[in-house]
Amino acid sequence: MTRAMILLALLALTACETIQGAGRDLETAGEAITQESQEVQAGN
Repeated sequence: MTRAMILLALLALTACETIQGAGRDLETAGEAITQESQEVQAGN
């Protein structure tokens, strides 16, 4: 029983890190898109 709880805790922590990393990637992509759209609107 204890081993199962430890395994579940480790899986939960890993999932959190993965989701956090994906969130950072999406944020970076959004910033790049925003910058490009601002440049297009400015005529650059």
